[in-house]
This record gives sequence, C-alpha cells and structure tokens, in this order.
Amino acid sequence: MNAPVLVEARGLSVAYGPAAPVLSHVDFTLRPGEIVTIVGPNGSGKSTLLRALLGMVPGSAGSVTRAPGLRVGYVPQKLHLDPNLPLSVARFLRLNRRLSGDEIAHLLSRVGAPGLEDRALATLSGGQLQRVMLARALAGNPQLLVLDEPTQGLDQPGTAAFYRLIEDVRREIGCAVLSVSHDLHVVMSASDRVVCLNGHVCCEGTPSVVSNAPEYRALFGLGTGGALALYQHHHDHGADHPDHPHDHETCDHDH
Repeated sequence: MNAPVLVEARGLSVAYGPAAPVLSHVDFTLRPGEIVTIVGPNGSGKSTLLRALLGMVPGSAGSVTRAPGLRVGYVPQKLHLDPNLPLSVARFLRLNRRLSGDEIAHLLSRVGAPGLEDRALATLSGGQLQRVMLARALAGNPQLLVLDEPTQGLDQPGTAAFYRLIEDVRREIGCAVLSVSHDLHVVMSASDRVVCLNGHVCCEGTPSVVSNAPEYRALFGLGTGGALALYQHHHDHGADHPDHPHDHETCDHDH
C-alpha cells in the first residue's frame, strides 16, 4: 500500500503570458512528515513551483493534486512593513485568526521567541521576525509547512538555528516541510530529500545523492570535491516515517 500524498504534481508547466515556460513538465510528490527542499539558481522557478503547488498560480499544463482539506502554514520570503505601522506581535498573530493570550504565548515559546507579544513588529530583528512569522504559520496546526527562502538576510548562525528549529517543529507536530533555500550547506544537513530545479527537475533524491550529481554540481559551480560532504544529512528520519521513499532517488541525466 502506497503512503498517502499531501501534494502531487504531474507534468506541471507554468508560463506567464506568451514567454517561454518558467517551469516545464515537473513531477513532484510530497508525503506526510517529509522535509523536502527545493534548490536552484536565480530564475530557476523555485518560488513559482511553491506557488503552483499551493494553487496560488495556475499551471499552463499538467496537474496538481492536494490532499482534501490540507492545512498549510506559509512563511513568505519577506514581510514588507511600514515602520510607522503600530502593529504589535500579538495583533499580527491574531490577524485572520482568533487566538487567546495563552495560545499566543505558547506559539512564541514554541518558536524560541517568548515575551514578544507587546513588541512592535517593525522593531524586531530579522531573526525575531522570521520566528514570529513561523509562529503565525503554526497557529493553524498545519499538515504542511511551506517556507519560501525563510532565512534570507540572516547570518550563518541565525540560519542554522532557524533550520534546527524547523526540524524540532516537524518532530513535535509531525508536519511535512517544503522549503526553497539558497543555503546549500544547511539544506544538506536539514533535508530528507532535495529537488534541484532549473526550469525542470534536473536532479532529485537524498542529500548525498544530489550533492554528488553532476547536474547539481554544474549548476552551482562546484568541483568534484566539496565541502558539502561535511553537511550531509545524518538524521534517520526514516525511522520516524517508515513510508519515506528514500530508496527512490533519481538524477535526470538527459540535461
């Protein structure tokens, strides 16, 4: 019996107007509990794929299927704020959702940002703001947590800490995590599966498979050696999620 599927794309293409498609013939499957990261150069269609999978942009060909009633928590790339906007963290977390003071306190503690309820959103540091946005994404108890370059602008320690937090959240609530990232080293330590995108899926599999794939190394200008080996994934998520398709690793050499 196959494992259940949260989101699946088959032959997905996305085009904006008459221009060449941003994405072509993408096949993608995400199962419960997986941490999957999409990597690729600028302009490779990473954010477009996220939005198409969530139904935010239409596909021009192919299909996307989502589990009925799928609960999604979304952390955007950036939150553009007017610094003069008098919006507290608590009020931000209550936008579009009824939350008690205790629920807000619990959410902030869960993401490692306790005591920020009364702080003005515009005064938070980059790391604090990302954690508050994560708290908001978790408020609906998501089955799928979607992160669109969530650590953009954070330094390396802040980035590593954020991804450790994501792993803790996944372990705690059992959600799947789908992220777009430029942080290649961290991706290799914090993902079950990596999808390398460049308008199409050019390589996919466990971090060790992808980091050694010639398509991946060519896209990112990596030599035959590389520090990425130091960051390969050592956590046995398969023990937590026996349905993970870790034995299904593909590299598309018709590139």
